[in-house]
Amino acid sequence: MWQLFKQIARTVAPDMRVPESDDAWRAEGQQIQQEILDVLGRALCIREIDAGSCNGCELEIHALNNPYYNIEDLGIRSVASPRHADMLLATGPLTLNMKEAVRRAYEVTPHPKLVVAAGECACTGGMFKESYAVCGPLSTLLPVDVTIPGCPPPPIDILRGILAALRVKRAALAP
Repeated sequence: MWQLFKQIARTVAPDMRVPESDDAWRAEGQQIQQEILDVLGRALCIREIDAGSCNGCELEIHALNNPYYNIEDLGIRSVASPRHADMLLATGPLTLNMKEAVRRAYEVTPHPKLVVAAGECACTGGMFKESYAVCGPLSTLLPVDVTIPGCPPPPIDILRGILAALRVKRAALAP
């Protein structure tokens, strides 16, 4: 028990400062919304898949829905079914128990589909990659368009990764 207390006492808290200018964020938000409309002509629909994570990345993804980021207002929606999704946003290492479910979700996602691996575990297998229950990173099963490193990545990096994937889609659709 004392070892745990010592470890907690030695751990430095991350810097959680709020960005300085709300006006800059609002202008960037309008640019994001316009970019989504230019590419899709409607809202970007994302299906989030937990392939076996510790839920750290999910907490950061859910933070995108708070009043500060408010991705719904930017034209990014979460959907309950991969059949309605433009993008799969996967977190966690690819576990043996989730391998088939992730593969099926990818198969039923309509074309052109995008796959984003969020978090160190989805990108590289993370600290779980040596486990008997882990198949490795998401890229061992699916073609990943964009990776977002970090353990967990901050919400703004997740949003940047989503936009990078959208730009990949725009480049693929361009004549």
